[in-house]
Amino acid sequence: MTGGSDVVETTTLSCAKCGKPAHLQCPKCVELKLPREGAAFCSQDCFKASWSSHKSVHLKAKLSSPAPENPSEQNLALPNDGWLYCLRKGQARTPKLPHFDWTGQLRPYPISKRRPVPAHIDQPDWAIDGIPKIEPNSDLQHVVEIKTPDQIERMRETCRIAREVLDAAARVIRPGITTDEIDAVVHEATIAAGGYPSPLNYHFFPKSCCTSVNEVICHGIPDARKLEDGDIVNVDVTVYYKGVHGDLNETFFVGNVDEASQRLVQCTYECLEKAIAMVKPGVRFREIGEVINRHATMSGFSVVKSYCGHGIGELFHCAPNIPIMQVSSRLVEDAFVFSNFSCEDIFIGRVAYVNCQYLEIDCTIG
Repeated sequence: MTGGSDVVETTTLSCAKCGKPAHLQCPKCVELKLPREGAAFCSQDCFKASWSSHKSVHLKAKLSSPAPENPSEQNLALPNDGWLYCLRKGQARTPKLPHFDWTGQLRPYPISKRRPVPAHIDQPDWAIDGIPKIEPNSDLQHVVEIKTPDQIERMRETCRIAREVLDAAARVIRPGITTDEIDAVVHEATIAAGGYPSPLNYHFFPKSCCTSVNEVICHGIPDARKLEDGDIVNVDVTVYYKGVHGDLNETFFVGNVDEASQRLVQCTYECLEKAIAMVKPGVRFREIGEVINRHATMSGFSVVKSYCGHGIGELFHCAPNIPIMQVSSRLVEDAFVFSNFSCEDIFIGRVAYVNCQYLEIDCTIG
């Protein structure tokens, strides 16, 4: 339906769109045996005009209903105890689908319980209570640290582990797998390597990696939604090992992806490669942002200006910030280490903040 199927006749109720007497009802609501109030319409026009908001009622009904005997019959069969929706930036849970003025196809699904980390794993200071203590007040939020040879060697080792973890996640990406299952792979691979998944409980983030699907720009929370043919998904992995963090991500195709999504990901990759090629002592940060912005614009895209690259090392996030546009005049110096540039997803549109996930409102690609 996009209207899809025709509405079915019903006895007189008020139209959910305009309030006029209604003799038609949403066929999906009839199929799901939902209350007739709120599902009645006076005409096809009112039904179609209400569809973008009305269809969320169907999703909510599916998520709150018992799991079918054959889980393959629907996209989501709710798992056992502990699966709830995430609220308040990770600090709360609810069994109900959160309200939001959705404009795209994607919806949050329930998330599983927090995965345990063995006691022998070295953990950052937010692992227990979700609150970073050293990072917010560190001088390294304002002063760029010149890394020592020892720090750089530990960073190389940690980033190598993070790359292996990301590769493990890539191997399981396919239509039908949930992003929660991807998170489980990331979590177990990180622990097996002796590391801690840095995102876990960082400012209460509930999972061990970020999985950003389609219109989610970044920081998507792994949940029970199954990936579908044609999706694109960014997996953002950070590993804490030997006292330093290694942060990297990659966007993957799920099955057969349309040309617009392919162009988006290709352009993003080219932006990253062009930026990396410029990094050397004496280059100003603004030149890095400028080359990213210019290539994206020439390719028919625009950058998300709300985000930037960041320094990394013994802190998860620190100076310098690397904007994706021409603003900073600071020079790159020897032994600067900062995470890969935050141009992973380049969308056109406004941004909204919902439970740790950043959504591209217009849902347009290209």
